[in-house]
Amino acid sequence: MTTYAIGDLQGCHAEFVELLETLDFDPRRDRLWLAGDLVNRGPGSLACLREVDALGDAALTVLGNHDLHLLAVARGGATLNRKDTLDAILAAPDRERLLDWLQSRPLLVRETLGGEDTLMTHAGLLPRWSPDQAERLAAEVEAMLTGERAGGFLERMYGNAPDRWRDDLEGIDRLRAIVNVLTRMRFIDAEGRLDFAAKEGLDSAPAGFAPWFRYPRGDDTRLVFGHWAALQGETPGSRVNACALDTGCVWGGSLTALDLERGERISVPSRRR
Repeated sequence: MTTYAIGDLQGCHAEFVELLETLDFDPRRDRLWLAGDLVNRGPGSLACLREVDALGDAALTVLGNHDLHLLAVARGGATLNRKDTLDAILAAPDRERLLDWLQSRPLLVRETLGGEDTLMTHAGLLPRWSPDQAERLAAEVEAMLTGERAGGFLERMYGNAPDRWRDDLEGIDRLRAIVNVLTRMRFIDAEGRLDFAAKEGLDSAPAGFAPWFRYPRGDDTRLVFGHWAALQGETPGSRVNACALDTGCVWGGSLTALDLERGERISVPSRRR
């Protein structure tokens, strides 16, 4: 059995199918870890949801910011953005089943693979959070998303405040801070404050901020993440065991899989200019 971690699909269904064929992926034998953002910006968001759902237990996916945006639009009263490509999902006859499935996905998965404690979230992990603490915090949001108050949470999920984690946060501020760390984080400062404006490469860091993976941790957990296409799968200057997966398929780059047992990367080129 081989476990492959794959970066952000973002509606790149044709490339996803090609990558699975290149891997000779067999759901009876192999497994996938998907780093979130299955949908949006690309042309095949609905097909991506259906494809991953059909893989059943052979595929584990974490929620990304675009997945949560879809849920907020469909079930939290949020509005579509100009560049969104979610209309086919919202109009699909199996819309509610797919949304139920998506809403029940975790924000974090963790296992020992290839002899390493391996943890995957969409955006990464705050340096001051231990893996155990991160699991507990992710579970708080997951419980809200699958509970009776999920609609109210989706209505209030958006927001850049608070921009720094504190253990004494409560209510919506606490849940929003967890979501922002696990699905939106790129640059942080030495106090763990998140910057939400800079989204490009490492040279776009605001003064006093650095990529989250350049801050040391107290463990050597392998951190697998997507979200940051401008990194092109690289983490230069990293002070932690971090594996970037998003190689910008939807922007004309490639779709990449990482063999979590052997450490090998396999990519297929984007079909988009």
